[in-house]
Amino acid sequence: MTDLSIGRHVVEDKTVSEQPATTDIHPTAVVGAEILIEQLHKFYGDVTVLEDLDLHIQPGEFLAIVGRSGCGKSTLLRLIADLEQPSYGEIKFKSARHIREGISSDDIRVMFQDPRLLPWRSIEQNVQLGLSKAHQGNASALLEKVGLKEKAGLWPSQLSGGQRQRTALARALSHKPRILLLDEPLGALDALTRLDMQGLIEKLWREQGFTAILVTHDVSEAVQLADRIILLDKGHIAKQFKVDLPRPRKKDYVFSELEQQVLNAVLAT
Repeated sequence: MTDLSIGRHVVEDKTVSEQPATTDIHPTAVVGAEILIEQLHKFYGDVTVLEDLDLHIQPGEFLAIVGRSGCGKSTLLRLIADLEQPSYGEIKFKSARHIREGISSDDIRVMFQDPRLLPWRSIEQNVQLGLSKAHQGNASALLEKVGLKEKAGLWPSQLSGGQRQRTALARALSHKPRILLLDEPLGALDALTRLDMQGLIEKLWREQGFTAILVTHDVSEAVQLADRIILLDKGHIAKQFKVDLPRPRKKDYVFSELEQQVLNAVLAT
């Protein structure tokens, strides 16, 4: 085992045989990492945020995390991203079966509700952040994928909220991560722009095959995007829901029924 991180984050380089649960349309080539979370605890003084949490995320899986405010959703993402350290427990990563090297911090990217763009850099320069000269062409290709090729030379202030989030998504994916963490990235967008961004995220997930973890308060969004939904309550996994619906998903009776089941579970916490 090679420890490439701080504290109790452990990176393992092993062959993985399992494949994520998928529907009829799924990532064409899974490069995402498998994540094993064991006995995870997080305390802030006397306040317990996560307690004895165990979670297994398959490579290439799209997982959504729902729950009331303060249940530990964003804390869990920060721990996976190594932005915070566990009070106790381990987070282990295993590489996909056709990738031999281990997982590094560059393989994990986070997209927040605030796009966090540098206002003094152009859109293309924001997407190029951290890229070597040899890989800066990735930025142009991704801007085209997210529909912003013609906006590459503009400043962030010249874009709409949805366009800024598209830029943030392109920046997150420019490093070709194996894990993409989405912390309420669409929460501040209007309804139509949000639907458009959901479709874009799903499209890029299918194309690139990364493991995705979405924190959201929008139950409909969770059902629309995820292979599996977990409900956090008081630092524990209260329930899990498998989303076995064909992609692209339509809001039909089956969709609405599952959405209501998840919503009822959240309201009961």
